[in-house]
Amino acid sequence: MNPTKPQEPYFVGIDIGGTNVKVGIVDDAGQTLAFCKTSTDVPLGVEAGLKNIYQAIDDALADCRLTIDDIKAIGIATPGTMDIPGGKLVDPPNLPTWKGFPIRQTVCDHYGGKPTIYQNDANAATYGEYWIGGAREAHSLVFWTLGTGIGCGIIIDEMIIEGRHSHGGECGHIVIQMDDGRLCDSGQYGTLEAYAGGTSLVKRCQEQLDAGRESILNDMLQQGQELTPLLISEAGEQNDELATELIMESARCLGVGTTNLMHTIDPDMVLFGGAVTFGGKGTAQGDRFLQRIREEVQQRAFSVPYENTIIDYAELGADAGYIGVAGCARLACLKAE
Repeated sequence: MNPTKPQEPYFVGIDIGGTNVKVGIVDDAGQTLAFCKTSTDVPLGVEAGLKNIYQAIDDALADCRLTIDDIKAIGIATPGTMDIPGGKLVDPPNLPTWKGFPIRQTVCDHYGGKPTIYQNDANAATYGEYWIGGAREAHSLVFWTLGTGIGCGIIIDEMIIEGRHSHGGECGHIVIQMDDGRLCDSGQYGTLEAYAGGTSLVKRCQEQLDAGRESILNDMLQQGQELTPLLISEAGEQNDELATELIMESARCLGVGTTNLMHTIDPDMVLFGGAVTFGGKGTAQGDRFLQRIREEVQQRAFSVPYENTIIDYAELGADAGYIGVAGCARLACLKAE
């Protein structure tokens, strides 16, 4: 996949989501040598998902003419609550049939004791951007992943902040509204995710439409389209007033959350990625979205961190997770040497 000569050693990165699994063979420089995508098959249980993952690894290895013996270590990333030191999922909402599963040891044993590490998916993506992506020149980083919910990863002085209970970086659940806050899917009120996550965007939009707001979204829905963040984004691209208002409100809330983290950890860089970035870098709407975040930070942050902190979009896109967790496996090997 990459024209540059591969650099040994090689690593496997596995990014497990609620629907799909991404598997990549990654070299010592962060190049992807082969990639394979497969289904998580959540309703069929963890064994079905593992079978798919093992086959995807075999296929990816075959694509780059390697075997598992050529792999130095394996990295696995999953969403939801987890026990990172213990290597197991705790209560992942998008992987209910995987609850309590000791994934690290299971994969390690399957491959004959191959060194295997386990990491939160947002942390993995953060490390990917830090290693070879948009933050490769930074020493500290906050990376927001914007999707159905809001994920976040933090690196300070080249260390991923996992926390004592594997919950470090869960910044989508910081509270930005104390009184009469919106209900989050987590069961808490007033969280950032409840105001700026993809699910929240759809809920807020539906509330406005139900209240009689005029919008081209009404016509889109009457044509049988489903109300999603992507549909709202499409309406915003057509300068729909309601869609634009909702998108900018999400940006404002993210600016508040970003300011809180800047005042807490003072990072070199803050990056945004994920499926709900409204076109992302280089698009008119994506640029407006990011600019609104920057404006909110400028209004609220101390001048020194604001003027010296880069706020931008991430570079690796959907590849950040498997690249990042392969990089985490590489880092663990370096520390063990």
